[in-house]
Amino acid sequence: MLVLLQNLDLAMLLLLLVSMKILVLSLKSRHTFAFGSPDIIPIFCSALPHSTWNSYPHEYEDFATDASFLDEWSFDQFEGLLNRSHADPKLKELLHQDKLVVFLHLLGCDSNGHAHRPYSSIYLNNVKVVDKIAERVYHLLEDYYRDNRTSYIFTADHGMSDKGSHGDGHPTNTDTPLVAWGAGIQYPKPASGNSHSDSVTTFVDKHAHDMPTPYDWGLRRVERVDVNQADIAPLMSTLLGLPCPVNSVGNLPLGYMKLNEAEEVEAVVANTKQILNQLLRKSYIKSSNSLFFKPFKPLVHHSFSLSQIDELISAKSYEAAMKLAVDLRNLSLEGLHYFQTYDWLMLMTVITLGYTGWMIVLALHVLQCYSSLSGDLSKKEHLSVQKKDSGKVYISGCLLMAILSVLNLVEHSPPLYHAYIGMTVFLWTQIFSEYRLIRGLWKYLRERRADYFIKLLFAAAVAVVIVELLVHSFTERKLYTWFFLIAGVVASILLHFSIPWRSGIPVFVCISCWFLSVFTLMPAEIPDNNNLVVTSGAIIIVISLAAKWLDTHAEGNKFWQSITFHESRTQMCSMLYCIQIFLVGVSSVMVFLSTKHRTQNQELHSSHQFINWLVAGSSMVLPLFSANGILSRLSSIFLGFAPPFLLLSIGYEAVFYSALAVVLMAWILFENASHHSSKVKESSLSENNTEEHITIGSDERYLQLSDVRIPLVFMVLFNVAFFGTGNFASIASFEISSVYRFITIFSPFLMAALLIFKLFIPFMLVICAFSAITKLVRVPRLGCYFLVILFSDIMTIHFFFLVKNTGSWMEIGNSISHFGIVSAQVVFVLLLFALTNLYTRSIRIKPLSTSPSLKTL
Repeated sequence: MLVLLQNLDLAMLLLLLVSMKILVLSLKSRHTFAFGSPDIIPIFCSALPHSTWNSYPHEYEDFATDASFLDEWSFDQFEGLLNRSHADPKLKELLHQDKLVVFLHLLGCDSNGHAHRPYSSIYLNNVKVVDKIAERVYHLLEDYYRDNRTSYIFTADHGMSDKGSHGDGHPTNTDTPLVAWGAGIQYPKPASGNSHSDSVTTFVDKHAHDMPTPYDWGLRRVERVDVNQADIAPLMSTLLGLPCPVNSVGNLPLGYMKLNEAEEVEAVVANTKQILNQLLRKSYIKSSNSLFFKPFKPLVHHSFSLSQIDELISAKSYEAAMKLAVDLRNLSLEGLHYFQTYDWLMLMTVITLGYTGWMIVLALHVLQCYSSLSGDLSKKEHLSVQKKDSGKVYISGCLLMAILSVLNLVEHSPPLYHAYIGMTVFLWTQIFSEYRLIRGLWKYLRERRADYFIKLLFAAAVAVVIVELLVHSFTERKLYTWFFLIAGVVASILLHFSIPWRSGIPVFVCISCWFLSVFTLMPAEIPDNNNLVVTSGAIIIVISLAAKWLDTHAEGNKFWQSITFHESRTQMCSMLYCIQIFLVGVSSVMVFLSTKHRTQNQELHSSHQFINWLVAGSSMVLPLFSANGILSRLSSIFLGFAPPFLLLSIGYEAVFYSALAVVLMAWILFENASHHSSKVKESSLSENNTEEHITIGSDERYLQLSDVRIPLVFMVLFNVAFFGTGNFASIASFEISSVYRFITIFSPFLMAALLIFKLFIPFMLVICAFSAITKLVRVPRLGCYFLVILFSDIMTIHFFFLVKNTGSWMEIGNSISHFGIVSAQVVFVLLLFALTNLYTRSIRIKPLSTSPSLKTL
């Protein structure tokens, strides 16, 4: 019988364990007994007829309490099972059968680690509880069976950082011990020169086996055997006398097995054949469907190798047979990787062409619909209105797509292959259908003067530098610090020359940028500081009072009239402002009261929970009823999202909220100054220039080359909202303690929703400011959004080539998450645009007395 004690997050006694391996073992076992978490146990046993299981109610998983009683509950269930068998002959007979799996899921350390941190007294006490449970299980089973035929494996699924987070692939989470003893387990060996031996040639993630054995364990004189995570599955299978799981890629760790030489060879050969059969199955599927199949050449004659192994075993040449079997197993693993990446080159090519085509289509669409280029080309007869030849392009594209689709069907390619290829062909068909526009654009550029190309190259260089900065900021957050230090100086110098009178705006812009630059120097894991969160509430109120004063007293100034314009002022707006200030103050008080009560009484008071939900929910509705001037509405939005953000904050990210809002205000002031100076230039030019000024409509003008700065600045601020308060690309940055003022009972979907909502609040501020700026400078918001997509896709294709499938778990995981984040960013922005439109669509700008606009391009 195999007893598996799975203890989550026991930092000193852990190993990553693929849960599906337990499920496969359960399916092949005679019977499975499982007790523990309602989130884990049903996954393995709910559809398993030959299982006996039970789980505690969800309400027991309360992060405000000491969760060690959950481990006691699991043990009590198992102890009760054995005690009942004395009065139940059928149960006793079942318990004495072979191929049994007992799975005790001990969740206490995981919950206490998240809620109270791994070095808290509660967590350390839970470690002792688990240690005692392991001892009690051992004695309980030994007294029950008295046959010395039980195997014990003590392990866990992941580690934990000092902040109580996990999942980022850091070695402190993945380099974890495995303890096994009992029937079939090798006795420990005295430590040799090294403190450990390697059961495998190398870890899967290629890192060194350098995690020292803790001195307190008292095991420094015992040699340890390092294994890969996947190696536990064949270990458990062999101990039970069951075949290895069909999809297992683990190597049997012989260092744990108590076998003679012949048995070792037989076990390794069985492990080798299981992996080889996976390879042969993949090879058969690929060869039967591929028109041009390329086999894995090193294993073309695998049958001969198997025959050699059988002959060597028959001749009792076990050492030679073992070497040949291990070599064959290693080649089989290489072959599995070969077939897993069989279509890699084709997919990389298709996806790269798809992204490139999409970016070209976007660029052509922006030039046609949101710039004056089409009009200029038509006037200069570079663009013919006749497009009779476009039909031939579409027919050719359809034929090509049909041919490729037939080839995919013949090869039984996955549906995604059809989608990738079909979209790529469609996009490039669209590009070739616009060949007249491309040809006209080429002729147009050839006629331009040198100074135009200098401006164009300068804009392209700035865009490339900023996009590359955003790419590298995913791994080096400090780049944002340098960016805002430089941006503060450059913006203040430009403003100094744009504003003709003495003003404090350049100094304000510089200081605000420098203040925001501090946060990307902060640690990614946010330290708890409730006093700082409470103080942040006062900072928010001070900033809003300053904005209110400016909105009230600066309306008569021509420079401020664009952002302080109001169609009407009502008493309700002033009352609404006071209510919002009051809700911010209430949320600051509730941060202090909720945290204090939860810490002292190990529970979230129901009245505190109700007030927190009420304040957070009601505050976000109030901005919809605020005044419709730019400054008034954005200040109201800032106040409206402050209460939920404060209640979800645990440290310095609460101050970041204010710092980001101040920089957004600086951005608006910068654009307002640029807009004001451009209007002055327009009025002077219009006196001597009677040429018609081109606009899209009464409220919008065409995009100019200089307007590229707006989507670029937006992307910088949007990504700062990601990384300003931590490393969003690392799963370990999700602090679950952020939700404890709203809910403490474990609810993964609600908790995840609250965490994501907290991350989205800074995005809401950035997008609201972006929408206001597009109205302020009268550029099409949709055109700017398409430019954001264009720059985001450049980042995406860059990250696509940085995705790794080798290296450490952290390198692999981060490379995939970076690509996923940037890919999803376009969708996030679109959804948030739709959401923020509720707040910004009613913003009004002072109507232009005249409608002149600089001619673009």
